[in-house]
Amino acid sequence: MPFTPFHMGPGAAIKAVTGRYFSLTIFGFAQVAIDLEPLIRIVRHDSVLHGFTHTYLGAFTIGLLTLFMGKIVCQWLLRSWNFLLNFKYLKWLQVNSKISWFAASTGAFIGTFSHVLLDSIMHADMQPFWPISSNNALLNFIPGAWVYLLCSILGVIGLMSLFVIGLWNKWAIEIE
Repeated sequence: MPFTPFHMGPGAAIKAVTGRYFSLTIFGFAQVAIDLEPLIRIVRHDSVLHGFTHTYLGAFTIGLLTLFMGKIVCQWLLRSWNFLLNFKYLKWLQVNSKISWFAASTGAFIGTFSHVLLDSIMHADMQPFWPISSNNALLNFIPGAWVYLLCSILGVIGLMSLFVIGLWNKWAIEIE
């Protein structure tokens, strides 16, 4: 996919289902990190855009990096977000800024492996199982437009669910 935000759709749906066991911010951090290589290759006008980072070995490597770097960066971003929303009418938008190691791990590795999986369906220059195989058996497994549609639908459902869950949790706390 040419745009990382499409990958966030499945992440939002996973977050809605798994709650505190999955970090959506680290998932997003992993999406950006894994797409740095294609961005650099686009700028350099390379013929192959998806190299090492878009293999499962690369996904594991990027997952490890985003696990450790992402936990630090994302917790800082969430604390900053909460500080900016420290006003009477915006406090309801504050989030928990602590990310457990388990949530960080699931966010990082589901982020990188799902990215390679989805891109494998759409990009002919990918070799997801390198160095074991140079084949891309998933290429055109389903039409690319369906992948975009699926990611978009999952994003809408995930974000709506997160909003409802968030409102429910705030409402339930106020009743107690």
